[in-house]
Amino acid sequence: MALAQGDGAAAAPLSVVIPTLDAGAVLPGALAALASERQFVREIVVADGGSQDDTREAALRGGARVVAAARGRGTQLAAGAAAAAGEWLLFLHADTRLGSGWERAVATFIATAGNAARAGYFRYRLDDDAAAARRLEAAVAWRCRVLGLPYGDQGLLIARGLYRAVGGFLPLPLMEDVDLVRRLGRRRLVALEAEAVTSAARYRRDGYLPRTLRNAACLALYGAGVPPCVIQHLYG
Repeated sequence: MALAQGDGAAAAPLSVVIPTLDAGAVLPGALAALASERQFVREIVVADGGSQDDTREAALRGGARVVAAARGRGTQLAAGAAAAAGEWLLFLHADTRLGSGWERAVATFIATAGNAARAGYFRYRLDDDAAAARRLEAAVAWRCRVLGLPYGDQGLLIARGLYRAVGGFLPLPLMEDVDLVRRLGRRRLVALEAEAVTSAARYRRDGYLPRTLRNAACLALYGAGVPPCVIQHLYG
């Protein structure tokens, strides 16, 4: 379903940026969730890192504009932001679908005085009914509330001016989301009243506990100063 091209779309303040790499199987779901309401979405920019599947075709069918970028999430996110025209940027992962009420949450955040100096993120939810998924969601909520560390699969809504002021995404292959939110700081991060529903495929494949421990180890290594290019081999 293509994005509206009328005056409303042209005047909308929000550009959605999605980095992709062989995401043809999951990208249509992310785009379909964005298509439900368009009064705030000016455009969707898919920053592709050289997909060999039908990612580009899926993006075009979903009404997105595709820009080529060097492979690496940080590099792709930065390229998408540079190509985007909106005064507000919403960064999403290709395997993340925004839940019911996301449009209202985004509109409220954008309209609230002072939020041009803050960034918003969505509640984390997995597309799995397992009890382990609920436990992980609770752990993520604690991490965001106490440590101020929402990850990229929770989305990030930020005014272009603030994005530029903090230096934007750096060309990192991993931990680009942690790097940016650490520069923003916990006091400038706001939880939005809507969910980002993310694929649990990696957790189902690897097991919830092993994958969670692996992610925690990656974060600890990053905090200890290990380069992201090294951590990427552990992350998989």
